[in-house]
Amino acid sequence: MATYSLEDVRAVCKQRDAWWTVLLVDPIAVRLAWLVANRTPFTPNQITLAAFALGLGSAGCFAQATAGWLALGALLYHLGFVLDCVDGKIARLRGTGSPFGAWLDFMLDRVRDGLCALALAGGQYAATGQVAYLWLGFAVLALDMIRYLNGPQIAKARRKMVTRPESEQPGRPEAAGRSDRTPAAPSWYLRVRRSLLRCRIRMHLVSGIEFQMATFIVGPLTGAIIPVTAVAGLLLVAFECLIIYRFWKSTRGFTRTFAERPTFAPPAEMKR
Repeated sequence: MATYSLEDVRAVCKQRDAWWTVLLVDPIAVRLAWLVANRTPFTPNQITLAAFALGLGSAGCFAQATAGWLALGALLYHLGFVLDCVDGKIARLRGTGSPFGAWLDFMLDRVRDGLCALALAGGQYAATGQVAYLWLGFAVLALDMIRYLNGPQIAKARRKMVTRPESEQPGRPEAAGRSDRTPAAPSWYLRVRRSLLRCRIRMHLVSGIEFQMATFIVGPLTGAIIPVTAVAGLLLVAFECLIIYRFWKSTRGFTRTFAERPTFAPPAEMKR
């Protein structure tokens, strides 16, 4: 079995990640991944299944709806998320990642979050009779779906925009014209972005991860499930709208550049 150092584990951490992961999870996950990689034969998929099992335990605790059970559910959810951050590190460290492993990780995360949302909302409704908790569960499921559909679709569209035909390769007039039209970001934004990136924190400060942690950890621990989830949900929507707006602006410039490209007549020998 190969021996890995903590620096080896840190080297396979994502270059950019959610601030919750970087500040509150990775300090534990890095050391746990180092221990697992050096002392155990556990595979990334086995760790993924263990994280899912903790998620199921968390959902069971949420369904009980009392303060003690809610706190235990929040703890299990956090521990499951720590393991969820370990499996990817182990896969990259050992070079054992696979498309199936990535699929398994993604699907089990979605199932876990769906079950936790239903258990949390259903348990609170059964205990209090407040219909607001049912609406809360629906909102959590809807926002989770929107978040995990919106991001990949925008990324897919951006990849298509980056794949340019030969007439737009660097050095061509069209390519230069498009880069000239790219709006420069404000200086304060660039300074903040550079500062965050130095700490591996992405500018998307309220993503799906922060929303999940607010819903399944902060809310149950504080007893303010509806207010905490509502605020986190509004912030998530705001950041998603910002991403959509920036994407829309970039597509406008992209479309305008194509519309302004000169049309060349075919050579005479090509005409029939």
